[in-house]
Amino acid sequence: MQLRYVFTELGQGLRRNLSMHIAVILTLFVSLTLVGFGAVLNQQATKASHQWGNALQITVYLCRDKDDNPACSTPATDAQKAAIAKVIEDNRNVSSYYLESRETAFAKIKELYGADRFEGPNAVATVDMMAESYWITLKDPHQADLVKEAVVGLDGVSHVQDLRGVVGPILNTIDAMKYAALAIAAFLVVAALLLVANTIRLAAFARRREIAIMRLVGASTLYIALPFLLEAIVTAAIGVLLTGGAMAAFMQFAVRRTLAPKLDFILWVGWHEFWVGFLVVAVLGPLLTLLPTLLLTRKYLKV
Repeated sequence: MQLRYVFTELGQGLRRNLSMHIAVILTLFVSLTLVGFGAVLNQQATKASHQWGNALQITVYLCRDKDDNPACSTPATDAQKAAIAKVIEDNRNVSSYYLESRETAFAKIKELYGADRFEGPNAVATVDMMAESYWITLKDPHQADLVKEAVVGLDGVSHVQDLRGVVGPILNTIDAMKYAALAIAAFLVVAALLLVANTIRLAAFARRREIAIMRLVGASTLYIALPFLLEAIVTAAIGVLLTGGAMAAFMQFAVRRTLAPKLDFILWVGWHEFWVGFLVVAVLGPLLTLLPTLLLTRKYLKV
């Protein structure tokens, strides 16, 4: 196989249909960027739910040392925890629940505000200052008051936190942004597929004589189709790189430098979540160009 011919045809194909390739790259860039943002927003919603609970959850904080509640003279005992768990378990409005330890609560605080502030002799808080808590998932959010009435006042209960009015709108906004991004991306993906199909058709038409001659001399289908496949890879690679740059810029300047310092009570996504979203884009981009190219070259290269 003469690779020089393949790369020569690749260069000519990219130049011959430059405007079409630019249109494909831009469409891929916008659609993949929205897909990447959707993946990152999905992880942001998961982090928010892990931090505060979802719209169906309330939190029952147990008594601790030096508790602000005057009724908490001592930390909650094992017997009191068992009694509280029994009341929660027997409540018909409770779907599920779990006990969050002081260590888990302390790990959340360190992740949110930075571990450096909670280490050393001048630590602003220690694990012993954290409170254990029951995280209760409701069957019906409208019945939250009934669950709260059942646990408030029990021995060992410090207070009940209900952030549904705050968490619900935040999670709903994140979900709306995520689904809107993915919906628009779906339309743009269709547009990208159509552009890829037109690019292949025009390229095959422009090379029809060369393809006919190669068929006559016995060239294989793979050899003839290889320049088209390489064009698809180049197009996808440029689109993925542009998308990665846009996502990285958004993460650095919008999230890390703007939103995170101003809204530091929210546990924001980081670079790990960025790489997860970019991996989704890096896999989807080549698929959007290579799969239609493989299918359509079988049709348009039959001379």
